[in-house]
Amino acid sequence: MLRIGIGGPVGSGKTQLIERLLPTLEAAGISVGVITNDLVTREDAERVKASGLISPERVVGVETGACPHTAIREDPSANLEAIENLQDACGPLDLVLIESGGDNLSATFTSDLVDYWIYVIDTAAGDDIPRKRGLGIVQCDLLLVNKTDLAPHVGASLERMKQDLAEVRPQRPTLFTDLRAGGADDVFARLRLDVLFTDAPA
Repeated sequence: MLRIGIGGPVGSGKTQLIERLLPTLEAAGISVGVITNDLVTREDAERVKASGLISPERVVGVETGACPHTAIREDPSANLEAIENLQDACGPLDLVLIESGGDNLSATFTSDLVDYWIYVIDTAAGDDIPRKRGLGIVQCDLLLVNKTDLAPHVGASLERMKQDLAEVRPQRPTLFTDLRAGGADDVFARLRLDVLFTDAPA
């Protein structure tokens, strides 16, 4: 079973990415489970359950009760237990998507929890975000720059972001998208190339 982490600041589009990926994964015949992390609620889990995109029993909410990145890096035991329970309840899964609670640019996933991880930022936070070089941006397997449609409204330069990310992440992929406008076909294509049941090189 493959485990993919999805991290990023609050409001960047992590849950929306999951919602956009689910129909494509289902169409590809990939059996999926979802785990979401929130501090003291299961808000994101309830949102995904209510979406109608996945059977509710395949979605589990984890209340971390602490700094969000603690549960994805320092002590992933709650998430590992959730994965085990999900497998027991739903049978063998091909893939589990693990969403971190919204966190700052230093958030990273431990390899004990995930095999591959995506970090999501949004242009509304400013085009200087890549230059801040947070560990999430620098170390993630795939960086997703979301809400590209908002760039003109906040004075952000997508071209500047592309140039900066080419310097910050010279050997790692970055995608620019507007998840509100449709699916996540480019993200799925990248996942298929890197990790989803293919012999193509990463």
